Amino acid sequence: MTTGLRSEKQEPHPLHVNCQTEVEVKHGVGLHARPSVTFTRLAKSFPCSIEIAVNGSDVWLNGKSIIKIMGAKIRKGSILRIRADGILAEEAIRALKELIERNFDEEKKHGRTP
Repeated sequence: MTTGLRSEKQEPHPLHVNCQTEVEVKHGVGLHARPSVTFTRLAKSFPCSIEIAVNGSDVWLNGKSIIKIMGAKIRKGSILRIRADGILAEEAIRALKELIERNFDEEKKHGRTP
């Protein structure tokens, strides 16, 4: 269900990239408080803009805003489209997608094995 990364290089800066990917949320309760905090902290660590759309919506939400992410009430099985624009956009998309695929590392934090 997930797709590869798509990127389009733009001028004038050679590191300025637009890219987008899709990923399914498999975490048992979706993006509740802890996963939302983990997601937005990681998103804020990149200098590019990051936005998400949920289940095919054309409404793009700020991926660095805990209020927007938690307010979206993203449930298990939701399909997130994540897009980034700017410096390190491709790395940001890859890191966020991997975080979601790893269930926000919650199994490790609570001593559980997957």
